[in-house]
Amino acid sequence: MRIELTRNECKATRAVRLVTAIALVLAAAPPAALAATGGVAPTSAGEGTAAAAPTTSPTTPTPTTTPAAPTCPEEGGGLANRHCARVKMARLVRGRAVPADGSPHAVRRVIRAANRIRARPYVWGGGHARWWSRGYDCSGAVSFALHGGDFLESPLTSGGMMKWGAPGRGRWITVYANRRHAFAVIAGLRWDTAGDTHGTGPRWHPEMASPAGYVARHPLGY
Repeated sequence: MRIELTRNECKATRAVRLVTAIALVLAAAPPAALAATGGVAPTSAGEGTAAAAPTTSPTTPTPTTTPAAPTCPEEGGGLANRHCARVKMARLVRGRAVPADGSPHAVRRVIRAANRIRARPYVWGGGHARWWSRGYDCSGAVSFALHGGDFLESPLTSGGMMKWGAPGRGRWITVYANRRHAFAVIAGLRWDTAGDTHGTGPRWHPEMASPAGYVARHPLGY
C-alpha cells in the first residue's frame, strides 16, 4: 500500500511540474503563438480553455459623415422647388438691382423689368390700364416686375395678389399683399412704392419692411 501511494504521489508531482512548465512557456511566448492556437491556451496535455477576453474593447472610431444637402420643400400640386441652390442676393448699385451670377433666368428677367420703371413717380392706378404708364401704384409696380418674368399675364390689384401664386414665402420672390398695399422681396431686395426718402414711386430698398398684416405669396417653384 505504501509503494502504491508513493507511485501516485510521484505521478501527481510530475503532473504539477508539467503544468507549471507549460504555464511558464506560455507566459514567455509572443502573442503570435497564441494566435496560431486560435486564442486557446492548453492547461494540460490534450486539454485547453479559451483565452480570457480582454477587459476593454478597442475603441471604434465614430464615422464622420458629410451633412446632406437640404432637400427642396414640396409645394402645391406635389411639385418640388426647381431652384434649391442657395439664394444669391442681388446688389443695389446706384438705385438699380444687379442680380448675382447663377440667379434663375426668370428672376433675372423680373429684376430687369423692375429696373426699367424704378424711377417713375407714384400714380394711383398706374400700370393697370396698360403695362406702360407714366407712373405706377404699388400693385401696378409689382405686377409689371412679375410680368417681366412671365409670372403674370395681366396686372393685379393688391387685393388680387392675396390669392395669386402659391401660399407662403418663396425662396427667390415673395409678394406681400393686403387690400391696401402690396410690395415684393426679390432676390433679397424690397421692391416697393413706399418708404423712399426721395419721394414715392417704384424703388428698390435694401432694408426690409414688416410683414405684419400682409399675406405672403410666391411664384410656384421660386
